[in-house]
Amino acid sequence: MPQMAPLNWLSLYIFFIIIFMIFNMLNYFSFNYPVKSSKHSKKMISYNWKW
Repeated sequence: MPQMAPLNWLSLYIFFIIIFMIFNMLNYFSFNYPVKSSKHSKKMISYNWKW
């Protein structure tokens, strides 16, 4: 590819690696985990047997 010869391949590689890392960081840190709350208590069901 002679039309690509004047480009600096190392800087192009570093540029794409940086874009890839930024994309991964944005995807990782934009996800909000749901808050785990244990407010609900266990209900005790007692049966009254009539026999």
